[in-house]
Amino acid sequence: MTIQLGDAAPDFTQDSTEGPIHFYDYIDGSWAVLFSHPADFTPVCTTELGAVAKLVIPDVTIRASLVQIGPHKIDYANFEVLGLSVDGLSDHESWSKDIEETQGTKLNFPLIADHDRTVADLYGMIHPNAHSTLTVRSVFIVGPDKKLKLSLTYPASTGRNFDEILRVIDSLQLTSEYQVATPANWEDGQDCIIVPSVSNEEAQQKFPKGFKEIKPYLRTTPQPNRLSRVHACRSIPQMGLNLARSGSLPHILWYDPPNHRDSAP
Repeated sequence: MTIQLGDAAPDFTQDSTEGPIHFYDYIDGSWAVLFSHPADFTPVCTTELGAVAKLVIPDVTIRASLVQIGPHKIDYANFEVLGLSVDGLSDHESWSKDIEETQGTKLNFPLIADHDRTVADLYGMIHPNAHSTLTVRSVFIVGPDKKLKLSLTYPASTGRNFDEILRVIDSLQLTSEYQVATPANWEDGQDCIIVPSVSNEEAQQKFPKGFKEIKPYLRTTPQPNRLSRVHACRSIPQMGLNLARSGSLPHILWYDPPNHRDSAP
């Protein structure tokens, strides 16, 4: 099966290291990252899962530490992360110990045991010309509407760049919230592009920081939520409490006081 951008992400129920996962229920109202790896007890996969685990902060930490900043409450924008391979649950549990030992962090997000390849088949994770049984390194980002927003495929020999995945998440959420797009090589904090469907008159209301018209179809504006941005994660600890870009795969947070959007430094 080939799933394309804009398609409804297939629902499924499957076992995981955190118990049975009913996908739609698990991600309800949230953004989500679903990523597959070829096999347990393999070197590149071990480093990848360790890298993701170092990005996730448990909810309890976030809510205890980031209840409020000044008079402005923080908005919580859920982002779930799930890993997957076609290995069984017992292998996942044993491999989790190796990940903790070699990568210095515990696995802190669900790892789906797709032993019967239900999810792999639904999402087209097995590419027969690459390997007839193992999943490739796929990444799927699913929006709160349960539709596919991004898909990436890496070869088995190349570990994924999770900074790039975080960059895409930033961009997708900006587009969803503020009707802006992001240019080539954009990074958090840089100017964004106003989408063509927004007129100049509307842009004056939507973007109080102003905008620059380079061409009628190319208008840039400072990143709308840059003033007071906090990122953190639900399932990935160490990076969460930094301002600006603390890189969060699963649980991205920010607050953007509406009365202060035009006073960014």
